[in-house]
Amino acid sequence: MSESKCIVHGFARILATTEKIKAVFIDAKARRIAFASAANVETDEAQRELEQLAGEFKPEDIPTCTTAPWQSNCAQCVKNANRPLPDGIRVVALPGSGLLLEREPISTSARSWNWKQFPWMRVEVMRKIPAEHSHREGEDHHHHGWKLPLALAISSGALTLAGFIAERLMSAPHDPLPLGEHLPISIRILYTLAFICGGWFPVQETWHLLRRRTLDIHFLMILVAVGAATIGHFWEGALLLFLFSISDAFEELAQHRTEYAISSLFKEAPTTATLLKEDGSEELIAVDELRPGHMLAVRPGEMFPVDALVLRGSSAADESNLTGESIPVDKAPGERVLSGTLNLWGKLDVRVLKPAAESSLRKVIRLIQEARESKAPSQRFTDRFGSGYTYFVLVLCTTMFFIWWKIPYFHVESASAAFYRAMTLLVVSSPCALVISIPSAILAGIAAGARRGVLFRGGVALENLAQITRVGLDKTGTLTTGNLRIIAIEPQPGVAPSDLLAGAAAIAAQSNHPVSQAIVRKATEDELRLPDVTGFRSETGAGLTGTIHGAIASLGRRSMLGEADWLASLPEPELGTTEVLFQNGNIRGRFVLQDEVRTASRPFLAHLRDQGLPITMLTGDRPEAAKAIAHTLGVTEIAAGLSPEDKVRQVQAWNKAGERPAMVGDGVNDAPSLAAAYVGVAMGMRGADAALEEADIILTKDRLDRFSVAYEISRQARRIIRQNLAISLGSVVILVAAAFGGLIPLTIGVIGHEGSTVIVVLNSLRLLVARFDEDAAQS
Repeated sequence: MSESKCIVHGFARILATTEKIKAVFIDAKARRIAFASAANVETDEAQRELEQLAGEFKPEDIPTCTTAPWQSNCAQCVKNANRPLPDGIRVVALPGSGLLLEREPISTSARSWNWKQFPWMRVEVMRKIPAEHSHREGEDHHHHGWKLPLALAISSGALTLAGFIAERLMSAPHDPLPLGEHLPISIRILYTLAFICGGWFPVQETWHLLRRRTLDIHFLMILVAVGAATIGHFWEGALLLFLFSISDAFEELAQHRTEYAISSLFKEAPTTATLLKEDGSEELIAVDELRPGHMLAVRPGEMFPVDALVLRGSSAADESNLTGESIPVDKAPGERVLSGTLNLWGKLDVRVLKPAAESSLRKVIRLIQEARESKAPSQRFTDRFGSGYTYFVLVLCTTMFFIWWKIPYFHVESASAAFYRAMTLLVVSSPCALVISIPSAILAGIAAGARRGVLFRGGVALENLAQITRVGLDKTGTLTTGNLRIIAIEPQPGVAPSDLLAGAAAIAAQSNHPVSQAIVRKATEDELRLPDVTGFRSETGAGLTGTIHGAIASLGRRSMLGEADWLASLPEPELGTTEVLFQNGNIRGRFVLQDEVRTASRPFLAHLRDQGLPITMLTGDRPEAAKAIAHTLGVTEIAAGLSPEDKVRQVQAWNKAGERPAMVGDGVNDAPSLAAAYVGVAMGMRGADAALEEADIILTKDRLDRFSVAYEISRQARRIIRQNLAISLGSVVILVAAAFGGLIPLTIGVIGHEGSTVIVVLNSLRLLVARFDEDAAQS
C-alpha cells in the first residue's frame, strides 16, 4: 500500500463528497466492500469510484481492520491517525465483522437504506454479454461492436489456415506432425499475425480485468495459446485463438442483435417542447423542465415530449414504438397522449400530467434496463457454480501435469508432452459454453418479447411464466377495456339530445374522470360547440358543478341532485351499465354508459384452457355484472365483490394449495395481488403506476392476447435453456473424459470447446426469429 494513501481516508473522502452514499463498510477478511444509499437513488457512478479506489489496495495490506480500532490497524493507519477525517464522517470498528464509515449524525431513515456490495477481488468465469454498451464518460471502453472483432477473427482464421497449409507442404510426406519448433521464419510470421488478430480483443479484456484484480476465461485461453506456442504447437494455439475470437464475435453479434431489437422500439425522444404561456405566446423549453400543469402545443409530425392530456384539437398518434400497435390511435379532448409517440396530423394543445422522468417512455426504458440486469434462477446457478469450478479446474490441470510428468504409471515421454496434455484438459474443462448458455437465451427472450409488446422484467419473470398452473384475471381494464362509452342519451321531454350532451361535455371537459372523458369524446365525435363554464367545482364522490348561461349545472350521481321531481320517472340502469345525470335549468337528462368488453380475448382464453390452465375472474364488481362479462367471454370461474385485500387472500390461497398463479391486472387495487402472485402481469403502459411497479411482466400493447405470446416465449426460452445446458455439459463431460485418457489432441479439444460455445449462442438467437405471434394465433 502506498505510504501516501490510506483506504480508510480514501473512502471517507468519497463519502464526504458524494451525497448519494450514506455509509461504507470495509471487510478485508471477507474481501468485500458494501455501501448504502437512499432508496431509488442511482449509484452506478459512485460505485465505480468506490471500486476504482478499492482496486488500488490489496485486502492483505490491512489484515487487522476487523479486529482492532482503526487507528492501530497497521503502520499506515498510525501515520494517518493525526490527519483528521473529513468533517461529519466517523469510523466505527466492528470486531470480527469489519470497518464502518458513516455520516454523523446518523439519519433516522437509515433503516430504509439500500445496501449494495462488490467483491474486493474475484475470479470471473462468465464470458458475459455486457448489459450496457453506452459507455459513460471516464469509463473504460473495453467492449466493442461486432464488426471489427468479426473481421479480426476471420483474419486470424485465414492466417492460421495459411500457416497450417504452408507447414504441411514443408513437412516430410511420412511425417504426420507439423514442423513445430523448427518452423521457418515465414511460417512463424503467419502464425504470429494469426495470434495478434485472434488475441487482440481477448488480451484487452484480460488486461482490463487484471487491472481490477479479476480473472476470467479470456486469461485461461490466452495462457493455453501461449503455452502451446512455447512447446512448438503454433497451429493449435492459433486455432484456439481463432475459434475463441470468432465465438466472442458471435456473442457480440448476439448482443448487438438483442440491443437493436430493443432500441428499435424507440425513436429519438424530443429534448425540447413548445410551452404555451398564459398570454398566448409560445416558448421553447427543455423537456426536463416541464412540470405537471404546464400547457404545451404539439404540431403535426412532432413527438409528444411527456405524458399529457389533450385539451384542444384533434389528431391521431402513432404509438407503435411504445405499445407495438401499428394502427394510429385517435386523440381528442379528454384523451391521454404518451411520451415518445408521434402526433400524426393535427395540432393539439395538451396539459402535462407527469414530469419527463416519470413518463411512459422513460418507464419502458427503465424497465428494460432492470430486466437486463436481473438474473434468472438458472443463471444464478451457473454464477454460483462457476467460481468454485474454475478454481477446481486450475488445481486439477496443475495436478494432472505433475501426475503425467512424474508418476510412472501415467508417465509420458517428456515434460513438454505432459504440459500439452494439461493444456488440452484446461481447454476442454473451461465452462465457456455453460456460462454463456443461459444469459444469451435470457437476453434473446427479453428482446423477442419487447418486439411483440411484452416486457419481461428480468430472467426470473421469463423463466417463471412457463411454470404457472393458474391464471387470475381482473375484470375492469383487463377483460374489459376500462374505457366507458355512451350507449344511450336520454333527455327529458322538450330537451334536444345535442343540448344535453353539449352542456354535460362543457362541465366534463374540466375533469379527467373516465365518465367525463367518455362524454367529452362523444361530444367531439358529434362536433358540438360547447358553452362556457365558470365557477367549476369537483364534489368528491358525487360529481361536478359549474355555471352555464347563468344557471347552476350539475353532472353526477342521483344523490347529487337530491329529490328532483324528474328523477322519479327514471328507472335504474340495466345490469352491467352505469348512469350519470345532468341538470342545467330546464336542460335535464341521463347518459347510460358501459365498459367495453374485450371480445377479442375469447379465443385467447380458450387457448389458455386448452393448455390446461384454469382461469378465474377476480373483480370488485357486483356478481350479476361479473357473470354477464364472464358469459360473454366464456369464463366459468368467478370471484366477485372482492376488495383488494380479498384478491390478495385468494392469490395467497392458491399459493398455499401448491399452485403457481399468474395474476393479470391494471389498476392500483390490483397491485397487491400482482405482488402476491407467482407471476404478476400488468396490462398496458396506460395502467396504474402501482400495478406497473409490482408487475413482473407488462403487456405494452394493452391487449390480453399478448399474454399468450408471452407464455409461448417463456416456454420456448426454457426449452432453449435446457438444450443449451445439455449441449454445454455434455460436451464438457465427453471432452474431459477423452482428455484424461490422452485420446484427443489439443486441436480437437479446441474445436469441441469453442464449437459448443458457438452452438449455444446460435441456438439462443433462434428466439429472435421465432414466430410467436403466429404460433399463439394458431394455438
